[in-house]
Amino acid sequence: MKTLKDAKRGQTVTVAKLTGTGALKRRIMDMGITKGAEILIRKVAPLGDPIEVNVRGYELSIRKSEAENILVAE
Repeated sequence: MKTLKDAKRGQTVTVAKLTGTGALKRRIMDMGITKGAEILIRKVAPLGDPIEVNVRGYELSIRKSEAENILVAE
């Protein structure tokens, strides 16, 4: 399955599963990224880190290391 890190700029994806554990998973969920949430990839930094996304009506910057723990479906 594809991760949020693999999604391209301008693409809208749906969260399928979170794979992180403990505090990392809680932090991701606290940002509003939960199963079924739609995420629009707005910008990707030149070196790929961070990724700017739009989730639940607000803009959010997320690190590649965090994005690897978010499995998505197109």
